[in-house]
Amino acid sequence: MTKADVVKEIAEKTGIEKTVVLSTVEAFMEVVKESLSNQENVYLRGFGSFIIKKRAEKTARNIKKNSTLIIPAHNIPAFKPAKTFVNDVKK
Repeated sequence: MTKADVVKEIAEKTGIEKTVVLSTVEAFMEVVKESLSNQENVYLRGFGSFIIKKRAEKTARNIKKNSTLIIPAHNIPAFKPAKTFVNDVKK
């Protein structure tokens, strides 16, 4: 399902124009992105959480060049679904 499909479904279910729904969905995604880049998690009760996971520094190997390199510690975004979300998907 693409963003366009999501917008179409929401517009059909709510009766709101697609352009309004599209701008709302894009604004939601922008707010989540900004919050995560500011190290703030986003919690949506009953749906899930957009969180920041911290990856530790590690040593990797380049087999072709037979060398090692250090990958610095960094943060990555992740989604953790709520229990009700997981149970609904399982059914």
